[in-house]
Amino acid sequence: MKKVNCAVYVRKSTERGLEQEFNSLNNQEDACKAYITSQAFNNWQYYKTYEDGGISGGTMKRPALHQMLLDIKQKKIQTIIVYKVDRLSRSIMDFHKMMLEFNKHNCNFVSITQSFDTSNSMGKLTLNMLLSFAQFEREVSSERVKDKLYNSKKKGLWVGGNPPLGYDVIDKKLVINPSEKEVVIHLYEKYLELQCMTKLREHTLYHQIKKKQWINQAGETRGGKNFSLKDISKLLKSQLYLGKIESKSTQESFKGQHEAIISQDLFNQVQEVLAKRSHRKSIYQQNSYLLSGKIYNTHGELFTNYRTTKPNKQQYKYYVCKGLYLRAPDIEAIVITILKNCLDSDLTHLLDKSQILELKSIHLKELHYAQQVELIKCIISKIVYQEEKLICYFNLKQLTNLSKFKQDNYFNSTSTPNKNSYLDQSQEFLIIEEEICMNHDFHNSKSGKIITSKAKNQILVKALAYAWRYQKLYDKGMSIDQIRIQEYKAQRTIYKYMSLNFLSPNIISSILEGNLPKHVDLQYLFKVAAEVDLIKQEKMFS
Repeated sequence: MKKVNCAVYVRKSTERGLEQEFNSLNNQEDACKAYITSQAFNNWQYYKTYEDGGISGGTMKRPALHQMLLDIKQKKIQTIIVYKVDRLSRSIMDFHKMMLEFNKHNCNFVSITQSFDTSNSMGKLTLNMLLSFAQFEREVSSERVKDKLYNSKKKGLWVGGNPPLGYDVIDKKLVINPSEKEVVIHLYEKYLELQCMTKLREHTLYHQIKKKQWINQAGETRGGKNFSLKDISKLLKSQLYLGKIESKSTQESFKGQHEAIISQDLFNQVQEVLAKRSHRKSIYQQNSYLLSGKIYNTHGELFTNYRTTKPNKQQYKYYVCKGLYLRAPDIEAIVITILKNCLDSDLTHLLDKSQILELKSIHLKELHYAQQVELIKCIISKIVYQEEKLICYFNLKQLTNLSKFKQDNYFNSTSTPNKNSYLDQSQEFLIIEEEICMNHDFHNSKSGKIITSKAKNQILVKALAYAWRYQKLYDKGMSIDQIRIQEYKAQRTIYKYMSLNFLSPNIISSILEGNLPKHVDLQYLFKVAAEVDLIKQEKMFS
């Protein structure tokens, strides 16, 4: 007769009494082992005990339970023995899932104090009835605890938990800590000054302002860590500092038996700023794509929004049309540049005085993101993407209705000539073109950023400046290793830039004058510089 491995599962909902030499878990285990011994004629043998002390039966998050289920899958156990059904679970749904798992791996289940046979319908009915009462008991206990906590808070009592910054817990009551009180008031007042939680967090890091530190009943030091944004938000919104106790379940607050730290007026001012910042954030999230519904290809097909959603990886935003992916931050930055250049350019030969006055009264840097979105939606009708060009269509009819974007007493006196702007044949649109290209930077030769041709030329000129600087340091007697340490660059990077000093004079002149072939970027320039023959260099560059 084949041997039957029997596993004992024991559980207790609370840790009370577990420190005793013989506790509830030991009692359950002894009773189950005795039952296994009594079934020796069926070839039953004890295999192992799985013990979860201080964990509720209403959850599946139990280490020993998970280990037992894993052993069942590995066919190590043929029978599970428990003292009572509710020791395994107090949830009907969880128990049903476990029974399916038992049946799947031919594992039997036995409750030694509740005789039933799950192989027939009556046994299954009995089991479900017992589980229903177990779940009912758990829910009643939970409601009783919640009612007690609610009534305690209603009386203004501190019901426990980690002590908050600004208070010490003495005889189960909150007592103001004078030094921490000043810190709490400082954080509230500083937020009113900065009006930004990120800046307030940076302030706490710089001045080494930490969270509450205390010693628990076991004599261990807890807390004292740096503030996170979540911690700061919780502190600024907590009515505890008004001398109140909050009930999360009912969203009510009651007058507490502890003293207030923050005045009602200061608290209200902070909440007003928080509400405004929250509104700005929601506007930002709703308009997370600056150019939604604006970008088309040359065939008139619209680019749609797309965001990568791979878990545990950085997310990227794109505009997509028929397999063509445009990196959203790059295109948006170029359009903002086009808009800025438009506001800074000389438009006297293209627009009326009233239209020019409206545009020149807009201070783009002072507009927050949501206002930039609204401005673009208002004046840019569409953007056409070509392979090496971006064409923006500004609606002339909208250029006289920009009062909400204007800044008082501001006028943009910059008047730069713009050769890439003109009116269309119908005189309805101001068209501005911007040459763009893909830039493969030093660190990433496989993928690149979409930038303007002007920006690409600036990168190449800057690269030449690096090359000349490193060569000058080398000629003065510094070693490559010394240059690397001084410039905070890798040795390979130093050599790469220094190779640009061997470029043909004609190529260097073309870079400085901005007369570049469109395929030339920094990576390609390094490739050209590696060619010793100057004639071959110029052929590669042309």
